[in-house]
Amino acid sequence: MTRPVTLFTGQWADLPLETLCEKAAGFGYDGLELACWGDHFDVNQAAAPGSQGEAYCRHRWEILADYGLTCHAISNHLVGQAICDLIDQRHKSILPRDVWGDGKPEAVRRRAAKQMITAAKACRRFMDLKPGRPSKLPAVVNGFTGSSIWHSIYAFPPTDQAYWDKGYADFARRWLPILDAFDKVNVNFALEVHPTEIAFDIASAERALKAIKNHKRFGFNFDPSHLGYQGVDYVKFLYDFRGRIYHAHVKDAWWGQGDGSVGVFGGHTSFADPRRYWDFRSPGRGDIDFERVIVALNDINYAGPLSVEWEDSRMDREHGAAEACAFVRALDFPRSEIAFDAQFDR
Repeated sequence: MTRPVTLFTGQWADLPLETLCEKAAGFGYDGLELACWGDHFDVNQAAAPGSQGEAYCRHRWEILADYGLTCHAISNHLVGQAICDLIDQRHKSILPRDVWGDGKPEAVRRRAAKQMITAAKACRRFMDLKPGRPSKLPAVVNGFTGSSIWHSIYAFPPTDQAYWDKGYADFARRWLPILDAFDKVNVNFALEVHPTEIAFDIASAERALKAIKNHKRFGFNFDPSHLGYQGVDYVKFLYDFRGRIYHAHVKDAWWGQGDGSVGVFGGHTSFADPRRYWDFRSPGRGDIDFERVIVALNDINYAGPLSVEWEDSRMDREHGAAEACAFVRALDFPRSEIAFDAQFDR
């Protein structure tokens, strides 16, 4: 069987869940990857004690089922970003009020960590109530980690390895208790490797794993768009971390564009500025070689969803989401269970 095709709801959080379900079903999707913002999935309500939390989760499933949709993962990127970040006013606009609170940085980070643990409990309950036989496989929460050292990405003033080591130690100190809590409820955390995170390429992903002593609950939400424009081999990423690909996004980007006035760091320009060296594109319209991605996913036996994270400032999003669904369905294929030339001996 080919993999289920889902739509990440983060870029659609302005729409009520039921409205988006109707649209996603019309676009041809099998399900949704539910964002923990907007009204799509509230971790506090889902993790609430007893029948209250169960009722909330069952109602989410009922809405999905009404449109023939399912769900394989939830995503808590915004809260995750605050766990390790140097907190400033930008975070206020993305965080729930109860996480932002008084805005004092360390208090924000601690509340964000607590909320991420709540997300694990909420995800476990939600997946245990999935219609049909509940899966005993680990549930998945996708997200970000933030980083206390991203601002030092360019090594000036001179930055030595001891400085960066402190950043990875900070990440481990904050995330190991979270990952232990995930382990207790059989949930995996899948970091979307991404600029601004503790891991943004292969080398930093290896370093992050080492910092947390290869904790089994820490893996990756593979998204090639964030790697390609950096010059990182996104197919190599799949092979290098084959046992830790817990989820996969289908998102495209192009690079080598613009008029030569904006580099890979973006020049403080907005997306869709024609001067930009790189930008996100609707799947199939950028430079990511998705044929190689699918082959690699088959090689590493990834059987999870292919989740479209649709971002393209130049295209109507409903047109793009429908087009992307069709693109992924045409692209994907099941791996072979036989050697094609084994039949020659018969």
